[in-house]
Amino acid sequence: MGIELSDVFVTLQPRDRWKRATTQDELVGHMQAMVSTLPGMRAAFTQPIEMRVNEMIAGVRADLGVKLFGEDFDVLRAKAAEIERILKSIPGAADVVAEQITGLPIMQIIVDSEATARHGIAKADVLAVVAALGTYEVGTLQDGERRFPITIRIADRYRQDEAAIGRILVRSPGGERIPLNRLARIETIEGPSTVQREWGRRRVIVQANIRGRDIGSFVAEARRAIDAGVELPAGYYVQFGGQFEHLEAARRRLMIVVPVALALIFILLYFTYGRVLDAVRVFTGVPFAAIGGVFALWLRDIPFSVPAGVGFVALSGVAVLGDMVLVSTFRTMLAAGVPPDQVRDAALRRLRPVLMTALVASLGFVPMALNTGIGAEVQRPLATVVIGGLISSTLLTLFVLPVLYTLVGGRRRETAA
Repeated sequence: MGIELSDVFVTLQPRDRWKRATTQDELVGHMQAMVSTLPGMRAAFTQPIEMRVNEMIAGVRADLGVKLFGEDFDVLRAKAAEIERILKSIPGAADVVAEQITGLPIMQIIVDSEATARHGIAKADVLAVVAALGTYEVGTLQDGERRFPITIRIADRYRQDEAAIGRILVRSPGGERIPLNRLARIETIEGPSTVQREWGRRRVIVQANIRGRDIGSFVAEARRAIDAGVELPAGYYVQFGGQFEHLEAARRRLMIVVPVALALIFILLYFTYGRVLDAVRVFTGVPFAAIGGVFALWLRDIPFSVPAGVGFVALSGVAVLGDMVLVSTFRTMLAAGVPPDQVRDAALRRLRPVLMTALVASLGFVPMALNTGIGAEVQRPLATVVIGGLISSTLLTLFVLPVLYTLVGGRRRETAA
């Protein structure tokens, strides 16, 4: 960490004692409004464990880090400023900050070849004086097996500013003492404050937190905006890191886990009923439940995330319970000789078991769905998906599944397995 970076940890009081905010997002908004008035302050709000995890994985302290790779510091700084402006214009971006890579004052002393030649002074003698502004090693002190370097340094009064350094005298071969400012050009320039590299390439990061939307759609929009609005020279390129890397890894895993989970559910249903048609009828609860899960996320304005994806996987198994209760009654009635067009009465007979099955599975998630404390970021999306999916699955099971059973079952009478 550079000297321009610092961590400020704020320990919050219990929520019932908050006076100006009721949620964490509101509190962050008030704090951000206050610190934004401080000159030179650029703040990014996060949580301690989340920040450390982001630092270890991607080297950033926010949800998203846009990494710009290149060689020239001036180009990196200019292009990072363009990317910062673009990210600030995208809805959902918060705490957008470009990494500080320049701004460190450096005193530069350039030897004047003509001046040293005119006074007959070797450049090495001038550079030796310059080296003594720091520490100049002249020998070694040995104490038993330990060795200590012996160094000399010019007195502190000559190291305070450019004028003091310029008054340092350099001896010429003829014995004349010449001020350093007559033998070299002394100036203070702005140099790099931090040199960050990744895989051997210089890079600068523009980081941002994402609020009010999912990080996947934000990155997709940011990628399009950067490609259209930032013209990068040859050899310069952009990569996205931070929580987005977690999302991509989780998405790849879910692309495997979800089909496997659905396949296992269908196989278990087939083993239960012994017929593909009955297994397909029960399996219709899965898409019915997915409709409710998506609608519930939209209604609560919760973006899709990895916990929400896990909620859909869990919902797939829970949603078929009510269908299994109803289909078992259908099969029993058909085996007793009830015509297929009258099996719709089974929905009335099994209304209470179906509702109890859905309520038992969903009421347990209500505290998670309403949680605003620690872990709410993970619990709320998962619980919202399960509750919304069970509501839609139950309603569609009671109204749609009997119709499907009547339409398909009317072609031939079924026998119990």
